[in-house]
Amino acid sequence: MVARNQLLQAPPYAVEQALKRLGDNLRTARIRRNYTIEEVAQKIGTGPRAVMDAEKGKASTGIGVYAALLWVHDLLQPLNDVANPANDEQGLTLAAAKEKTRVRKSAGLDSDF
Repeated sequence: MVARNQLLQAPPYAVEQALKRLGDNLRTARIRRNYTIEEVAQKIGTGPRAVMDAEKGKASTGIGVYAALLWVHDLLQPLNDVANPANDEQGLTLAAAKEKTRVRKSAGLDSDF
């Protein structure tokens, strides 16, 4: 029996909406630059179907296609800030809570022979 990826069948609503917005934004960027789907597909080295699926916001489209489309439209820079640990407020709070509050000197090795 083949396992089905539930994320592809029914992604969480917030994920689905974010992908649709990203797809719409990519389509708008392509149209503003006067590129056809075929031209963009050729530039990123994929087929037109992958570009169309990304512009529809399909969850099954690989992140590499999305990143390449952002690159074609010179919009890749903001992707560097996605999931940046320095901007992860919850993660920073959790890490701070786990930090040591006391420092002990280790016994170390005795150099007395």
